[in-house]
Amino acid sequence: MNSLRNLPSVDQLLSAPTIEALIQGNGRPLTLSAVRLVLDEIRQSYHEKEWNENSPALPDVEQIALSVKRLLEGWTAPTLTPVINASGVVLHTNLGRAPLSRAAQEAVAAAGRDYLNLEYDLGRGKRGSRLLHADELLQRLTGAEAAVVVNNNASAVLLTLMTLARRRRVVISRSQLVEIGGGFRIPEVMKQSGAKLVEVGTTNRVHVRDFEQALQEPAALIMRAHSSNFRLIGFTAEPELSEIATLAHQYGVLMVDDLGSGALLDTAAFGLQHEPMVQESLAAGSDLVCFSGDKLVGGPQAGIIVGKADLVAKIKKHPLARAVRADKLCLAGLAATLTHYLKDEALSEVPIWRMISMKSETIRERALRWCGEISNVCDPAKVTLSVIEGRSTVGGGSLPEEMLPTYLLAMTIRKPDRMLARLREGPMPVIARIEHEKVVFDPRTVNPAQESNLIEALHAALQQVTK
Repeated sequence: MNSLRNLPSVDQLLSAPTIEALIQGNGRPLTLSAVRLVLDEIRQSYHEKEWNENSPALPDVEQIALSVKRLLEGWTAPTLTPVINASGVVLHTNLGRAPLSRAAQEAVAAAGRDYLNLEYDLGRGKRGSRLLHADELLQRLTGAEAAVVVNNNASAVLLTLMTLARRRRVVISRSQLVEIGGGFRIPEVMKQSGAKLVEVGTTNRVHVRDFEQALQEPAALIMRAHSSNFRLIGFTAEPELSEIATLAHQYGVLMVDDLGSGALLDTAAFGLQHEPMVQESLAAGSDLVCFSGDKLVGGPQAGIIVGKADLVAKIKKHPLARAVRADKLCLAGLAATLTHYLKDEALSEVPIWRMISMKSETIRERALRWCGEISNVCDPAKVTLSVIEGRSTVGGGSLPEEMLPTYLLAMTIRKPDRMLARLREGPMPVIARIEHEKVVFDPRTVNPAQESNLIEALHAALQQVTK
C-alpha cells in the first residue's frame, strides 16, 4: 500500500551510493538542500493527488536520486555560456560585444590565476598604483599627456563631470542629448553629477554663435557627445570640434569629448563612414576624451579617459574614482589589447578588426564550405541551401546604418523560427537571423575555431526539425 511512511528518509538517501556520489561533486550542504526539496515535492504531490493502493508506487531511492541530480545540475549550471555568433553583428551588445584576442585572453587568465603587481612597485618594493598599467600604452597610442581607466564609459563621463563641473554649467548641443542602450541618458548623467545642463542650438542645427552666447555666463566646460548609435540627416548643421574647442579655450573653459565607441583605427579604410578617432579629438583641441574599451577598441569592458595631465590627476583623486575603478582582469586584458595597436597588428590580432577587415572572397569561401558540409545531411525536399550576398553590421552603438558587404549561408526551411529555437537550445548555442523568410548565417562573425561546433549544431538541429 502506498504510504508516505514508505518514503526513504533523508538519512537513508544521504547514505545511498548514488547520493554519496552527488555529495562528492556538489558538496553536502547543497545536496542536502536538494534532497529535502525533492522529498517535500513528493509529499506535496502525495497530498494533492490523494494517492491510494491503486496509485503508482512512490519513487524509490534511485528515482529520487535522479530527481536530486537534475535539481543540482540546474542549480549549478553556469548562466553565462559561450555561443556562436552567426548573426553578422560584429559588436553584438547582447552577446558581450568584443571577443578578446588570444593574447588578451591569456593575460586575463594569468591575472586571475596568479598573484600580480597590481598595486605593488617592484622596483621600490612598496605599494604602487593600479592606475599606471594601461596609462603609458594609451599615452603612446593617442598622444595624450595622461590617461585613466575605469569600469565603463558611463562611469568615465560621470566621473569627469563630477570632478570638473559639479554645481557648474556644462554647455552641450541639443542634438547631442542622446540616450544609448540601457536607458543611459546624457541629461540624466549630468543631473546625477551635479552639473548644470545648458542646451544650445536646435535639434537639427547648432552654430558656433550658440555656444558663444552660452559662454557669456561662467561655465566649467563644453561637452560633445558623439551620436554613435544614430545619425541626423537632412537640414542639419554642427560646427567642427576644432571650432568649438578654440571657442572654449578663448573663454577659459574646458572641452570634453565623449566619443563612446573610441576608434583607434580609421573605419573609412574598410568602406565604412569615418568614425571620429581618439587621436583626432585630442589633435582638434579636446582637453579630455572619454571612450569605451569594449567597442571599437576591441578589448574588455572599460571606460577610458585621456587628455591633459592636470585634469586626469584631479579625476584620479576624486572619491568616486575608487568606486568605479577597473579591476585586475580588465587592466590585464586592456593592456594586451592596446599592445596590438602599438605593434601595428590590430587587424590580424584583435577579433573585431579581423572581422571588419575580412575580405569578401574569404567570407564566400567559408559560406560555400559550410554549404557543402551541411548539404550531406539535408533532405532536398525539406531544406534548400544556397550562398547569397548580404550585409554585416558593426553594431554595439557604433556606425549606425553602416553595412559591410558579406556572403551568407541561406537555408530555406519550413518554420524557420523553429530552426532558430533549436539552434539556441543546443550544447553550443548558435545565434542566427531570419531574412526574407530564410535562416541566414554570416561567416564574418563566426570564430574560425568554432566552425566545427557550428556544423555539428546545424546537423543536430536539422535532424530534429526535419524528422
